[in-house]
Amino acid sequence: MMLCEVAYAKINLALHIRRKREDGYHDIETLFAFCEDGDVLRGEAADEISLMIDGPFAEGLVADEGNLVIRATRALQAAAGVTTGARLHLTKNLPIASGIGGGSADAAAALRLLARLWKVDTDLHSIAADLGADVPACLLSQTTRGEGVGEALTPLGDSLKTSPVLLVNPRVGVSTDTIFKAWDGVDRGALAHSDDMLALAQSSRNDLTVPAIALVPVITDLLAALEQQPGTTLTRMSGSGATGFALYSSIQARDFAHAAIVATHPEWWTLASRLR
Repeated sequence: MMLCEVAYAKINLALHIRRKREDGYHDIETLFAFCEDGDVLRGEAADEISLMIDGPFAEGLVADEGNLVIRATRALQAAAGVTTGARLHLTKNLPIASGIGGGSADAAAALRLLARLWKVDTDLHSIAADLGADVPACLLSQTTRGEGVGEALTPLGDSLKTSPVLLVNPRVGVSTDTIFKAWDGVDRGALAHSDDMLALAQSSRNDLTVPAIALVPVITDLLAALEQQPGTTLTRMSGSGATGFALYSSIQARDFAHAAIVATHPEWWTLASRLR
């Protein structure tokens, strides 16, 4: 039986960097949200573990033991004492190193899919936390407040569910480590608490935007192109970039903005979706 999981694209509605820790990581406060669309992972039972990768952003990806999907598979196999394998097929629709959780979302999708395939009841969150800071949030794939390095999660309900969203990436990969190292170290304050998710996001910020723009100046043009479209309710860079996104008051406003940006910047990658 072939199973399927979507590796939902992640966006950070807010990302406050509070301090650099002694272990080299950073304490953050963030609002994770997820689109209805993303990479697609399919899998079926097999004797061994294998992974095939295709799709528009498959180039350069290697299905070896360093791949996060394979790492997630091995980790769950070991934790659950599973002796069978799985034949996995990843369709890579999201750009790589783009601040929207691609690899983390793929690993999380693998954990969800394999838990069903192998019929195991294992603590997936602890496995996810060992794989990467964003993997636990991607495992949930719902609007969530993240603290610590992003692994301490508080679900925030679905007040933004079905909100129209447009993602835009200039097809420039960005190293998360490089952007974090370029952060100026200034704590600009805590992320507030509010039941009004949109208002909270609007009053917040992404502290990695300035260092990302310094390294990838086209992010300025991208955010300006999103901001100037009618019906925009929030415009922000996601994660460490270089993807920017905007939320819109209606599907019509989002689609108008999408058409306008594609017409003026056909070289950019875009994804018109909704929040889940």
